Amino acid sequence: MAKLLNESVKSQLLELFGKLKGNVRLILFTSEMNCEYCTDTYSLLAEVAGLSPKISLDVLDIEEKSTEAGKFGVDKTPGLVIADEDSGELVDYGIRFFGIPAGHEFSSLIQDIVMVSDRSSGLDEKARQFLGELDAPLNLQVFVTPTCPYCPQAVVLAHRMAMENPLITADAVEASEFPELADQYKVTGVPHTVINDGAGNVIGAVPAEQLLVEIKAAIK
Repeated sequence: MAKLLNESVKSQLLELFGKLKGNVRLILFTSEMNCEYCTDTYSLLAEVAGLSPKISLDVLDIEEKSTEAGKFGVDKTPGLVIADEDSGELVDYGIRFFGIPAGHEFSSLIQDIVMVSDRSSGLDEKARQFLGELDAPLNLQVFVTPTCPYCPQAVVLAHRMAMENPLITADAVEASEFPELADQYKVTGVPHTVINDGAGNVIGAVPAEQLLVEIKAAIK
């Protein structure tokens, strides 16, 4: 099978991954039914994981492993969970990708791996305090396309927020792979962040402060 990463990219990743701190586990849910990008997603993640002993890749069939899929809230494929592995124990931060993390979203994938390895969201103390004190579930769905240069900013911000509270999940959703879902939330441009199933919406890549304002309004 042809390699998806060229030598220049691999060289850059080897240097970056050489500084990883903690272990990262990539859990990919695939399906043999109606999953056009499952094979390519697996190939891409396998190449990435092969560049560092600190990155592992598990591949699970969503039909055969429906219990595990339900545990992680994965209901479509390809579905990717990026988790921390601490002393053999899985630590789930609620970070999800639905669709192949290709194009500009490849940078989101790499930033997430580094962030999870560091076990730090990088958010300021005020944001961390607010998110950490949430006592009800919060779901952020960030609709993206691989050709959108502004989408990684929105995706990584949502994933940073998910790290701060087990009640928060953040999904990057490739809009063209899941058009019915995009239509459901009236997504006409990306990035488009849907808060709690439509209780709030944010169009474009915005600073953390603005997203927090919209979250506060949506969860009142």
